[in-house]
Amino acid sequence: MAETVKKRGLELQWQMLIGFLVGLTLGLIAYSVQRDAAWVEFVTTYITTPIGQIFLRLIFMLVIPLLFSALVVGISEMGEVRSLKRVGLRTLAYTVIVSSIAVAVSLAAVNIFQPGAGVDRAAASQMLEESAGRAGEIVKAGAEQPSGVDAFVNIIPNNLVEVMGSNSAILSVMFFALFFGIGLMLTNTPNSRALQRGFEGLFDVSMRLILLVIKLAPIAVACFMFNLAALFGWDLLIRLSAYVGVVLLALAIQMFIVFPTLLATLGKKNPLQFFRQTQEASLMAFSTASSNATLPTALRVAENNLGIPRRIARFVLTIGATANQNGTAMFEGVTVLFLAQFFGVELSLGQQLMVMLVCILGGIGTAGVPAGSLPVVALILAMVGIDPQAIAIVLGVDRFLDMCRTTLNVVGDLVAAQVISAREPEREAVQPAETAAQTG
Repeated sequence: MAETVKKRGLELQWQMLIGFLVGLTLGLIAYSVQRDAAWVEFVTTYITTPIGQIFLRLIFMLVIPLLFSALVVGISEMGEVRSLKRVGLRTLAYTVIVSSIAVAVSLAAVNIFQPGAGVDRAAASQMLEESAGRAGEIVKAGAEQPSGVDAFVNIIPNNLVEVMGSNSAILSVMFFALFFGIGLMLTNTPNSRALQRGFEGLFDVSMRLILLVIKLAPIAVACFMFNLAALFGWDLLIRLSAYVGVVLLALAIQMFIVFPTLLATLGKKNPLQFFRQTQEASLMAFSTASSNATLPTALRVAENNLGIPRRIARFVLTIGATANQNGTAMFEGVTVLFLAQFFGVELSLGQQLMVMLVCILGGIGTAGVPAGSLPVVALILAMVGIDPQAIAIVLGVDRFLDMCRTTLNVVGDLVAAQVISAREPEREAVQPAETAAQTG
């Protein structure tokens, strides 16, 4: 048995870590030695970027059927409306409470350290001019998104095929899956049970295909990091060091203080053991900067490593991939308040709280794809009287911060699943992978 394990080679998370380090090192070397060389632009344009995009497209191609089938099966396996109501209300209460904590942490960090006061305005103006084209695209994308009552109404789809073809309409897909799952749970006939088994089969096939695609992750990670380092180096990170530091501090407080406290008190789980068992999902989230792309890995980690009942894992994680985005809400809030400080726009505490509330609500509908939160930031900037084009100032460091906030989002979903599972009166007998391997 030991020889068989050794033949498997390095585990996926270590392969991804190696790819991360290789891509980062080569990118920094290219940036430091030949940043303007034609071959660097050729490599990033025709090799590394296409490889990374192919990987993400393969993931996104499979995420919708996986998400839909996982949510339908997870709800139908609740067995009764009372169980669904209990888990659903606990998920909602957890999301509101933890998001409120994230809001308080973000407000405190951005007001104490005032990151917008120390930025080189001349350099920022230059970056704004250079990035105007991309910022314009983001502003346009944000303007196309419905807001207010329309955003609420549009959660209910009028064309399921159309919304399934759009990453920005994940909430509509989830609503239909939730509605359909409830109907399947309430219908106890031979045909409905056969249909449920069909959705279980769809989930199994989707998961199998995604696991095949995930084997390409180390190569894709190396390409992502080479692009980031070769095109931007550390210049933009240094220019915006105060802003980056505040974002990372807020995320770190949530990750290493709030989450461990929740795990130890409500989740009945040793935080160190939890972080060790979920490291594969964390690294995948950091590498891809996409909650949706990490969902298959998170589901597998929750069921196999943490031993969370699959009905709880599938329900909480599929909902959380879009609705429980603490990292995204924190990033959006800090970014808006940072830009307000930079341009001298005074916001009262009430206005700041309103900004953070909008960020939480906007985060619920944010597409779980790289840079999916930027259109929301552009909309909020316009709301507080700041030129939405100012978002271009942070574009240079957004990819790195996107990776960090996505990691917090995914870990937060797993923490939620652990906490809600621990409060359930009856838990399925699901062994973590390590225990199963030993007993096998």
